[in-house]
Amino acid sequence: MSNNNLIIRTEVKDRDVQVRGCGYPPARLKAIRKGLITLHNFERMAVNIYRSQITKQPAKENIQLISAMLNEMTHVQDFQMKLYEFGFRPSILRYFFALCGQAMGCSSRILGMKRVLKTDIWVEKEAIKHYNKLIGTIDWDPDTRKVLEKNRADEQEHVKRWEKLLSV
Repeated sequence: MSNNNLIIRTEVKDRDVQVRGCGYPPARLKAIRKGLITLHNFERMAVNIYRSQITKQPAKENIQLISAMLNEMTHVQDFQMKLYEFGFRPSILRYFFALCGQAMGCSSRILGMKRVLKTDIWVEKEAIKHYNKLIGTIDWDPDTRKVLEKNRADEQEHVKRWEKLLSV
């Protein structure tokens, strides 16, 4: 493994954090809060789906599941950062979403790799639908919009990855 792969995400510096939403009308802030909480919850669910699908076997599928899980973890961090920048807090329901993810991951793993891949494709396609809806209906600031667009592109790549594995 090269040293380039050892750091998943660099340290967040003070200059990387901004106060957001000052002067926004209450309706805009409410929509942003709802959108960020929705995405944060679903990304936590995705992390736990992948975490629960990973086995102890030295299989290439596990490498891809680990990679996808780590990617989803960065999405959780993205949305947690944005929530706090806007002065919001994550939802208490995030634990419920994490538990649902664990149940989905475990149940699909029990049913085999084909079910794992079908579950992951379905979940990622649902995530893309949420991203599309929230990007299209909420007046995001440019920086937050870029984060949403980057994360949506990641989800699209996950769908391609799982569909390719399923077709093999």
